[in-house]
Amino acid sequence: MMAPTLKDIQIDDLRAELTGELINLNDPGYDDARTVFFNGFDRRPVAIVRVADTKDVARVVSIAREGGLELAIRSGSHSSAGHGTSEGGIVIDLSRMKGLDIDGDGHTAWVETGLTAGEYTTITGERGLVTGLGDTGSVGLGGITLAGGIGFLVRRHGLTVDNLVAADVVTADGELVRTSESSEPDLFWAIRGGGGNFGVVTSVQLRLHQISQIVGGMLILPATPEVITGFLEAAEAAPQELSTIANVTLAPPMPFIPKDAHGAPILIGQMAYAGPVGRGEAVLAPFRALAKPYADMVRPMRYPELYEGPEQAARFGSGANFFADSLPQDGPEAILEGLPRATAMMSAVQLRVLGGAIARVPNDATAFAHRDRGLFVNVAAMYADSAERATHAAWVNDIADVLGKDGAGGYVGFLGDEDESTIRAAYPGQTWNRLRELKGRYDPQNLFRLNHNIPPA
Repeated sequence: MMAPTLKDIQIDDLRAELTGELINLNDPGYDDARTVFFNGFDRRPVAIVRVADTKDVARVVSIAREGGLELAIRSGSHSSAGHGTSEGGIVIDLSRMKGLDIDGDGHTAWVETGLTAGEYTTITGERGLVTGLGDTGSVGLGGITLAGGIGFLVRRHGLTVDNLVAADVVTADGELVRTSESSEPDLFWAIRGGGGNFGVVTSVQLRLHQISQIVGGMLILPATPEVITGFLEAAEAAPQELSTIANVTLAPPMPFIPKDAHGAPILIGQMAYAGPVGRGEAVLAPFRALAKPYADMVRPMRYPELYEGPEQAARFGSGANFFADSLPQDGPEAILEGLPRATAMMSAVQLRVLGGAIARVPNDATAFAHRDRGLFVNVAAMYADSAERATHAAWVNDIADVLGKDGAGGYVGFLGDEDESTIRAAYPGQTWNRLRELKGRYDPQNLFRLNHNIPPA
């Protein structure tokens, strides 16, 4: 039996029903419309629908369900597994749904999920208001929110999902549901970390915090075992107003890094101190004392400036991430010994000290259930040729295994194309079973399966 196509559903009729734009294989701009951030995914959906509103979303969801079509949902298209596109299916592209409404007292904002993290932060930042999202400006608001959201304010204000007040969701039956702690609370629990398994989240109500200025930016240090260990210890001892990201990699030939350091191990510390600006120098002093910096770009700034700067789309990525209590004693040496063996165009080990606000929420309060872990580790390699995947994936897994990946669960926001056991480990304890039960209630036919999939119970 041949798979159904949109021809069976009369594509011109569907186009006429939509307020947004439907692009199929014969339309100008099709190749551009089907491209995602990891542009090595050369997939050809039968149509991409740039939806304009929830009615468009509901109609396309119903068409996919009734026609048996594979359905992909795209917010910022950053899925390293290529979940934002489909071979022969239909894509809901949310990128034109960019509405944002800040309430009168500035405590919350309703925002559509076609906005990127950078766009949202720029708009709210004009009023000195902030919601903690991820660390990359071009990531879609929908994806980062549903995964959990580990960003620059994680220690002060928690995850993005800890600042989610309510959400509008188009479910598998094509119905629009508003969910919160008091309305459809089970669905609200599930979408806070459960990814796109339960419907298309078209808008979210996010809590806003008054932060007009921070002390932030990049601090680039020579990477030695002592510097890596010292950085993590200083980050753990710092007040919760400071969140850090330590990227250990080999120095690229950048103009602000001395030539004799090019190719040597460096630690790129992304710093975000969201406390009183006058205390920033004292809080950051232990990090600057670890070694003479190659570059020190940390300064008082407006929070949205953290998202400024060029971003380059990648073709392919291999990664392994996990939560841990701490780095093994020999972990820094293993990182520094492993980096020179990497052959990808970019390889790095990322270390994020957690704690603070994220740890004050019970593990079972949301589908993100790693709140009691003190460290997040992400090993990644970016490359241009898919034929090299096995080589780079082996390097990633070797490093991650030494650092403690075995038996640890990861973060779905950073997972690539993984098997069920890896996805299951991302939802420890009873979280997985509860998610499967709710998947069976809200999406029993698994229409929303192009994601890190949770099969219906």
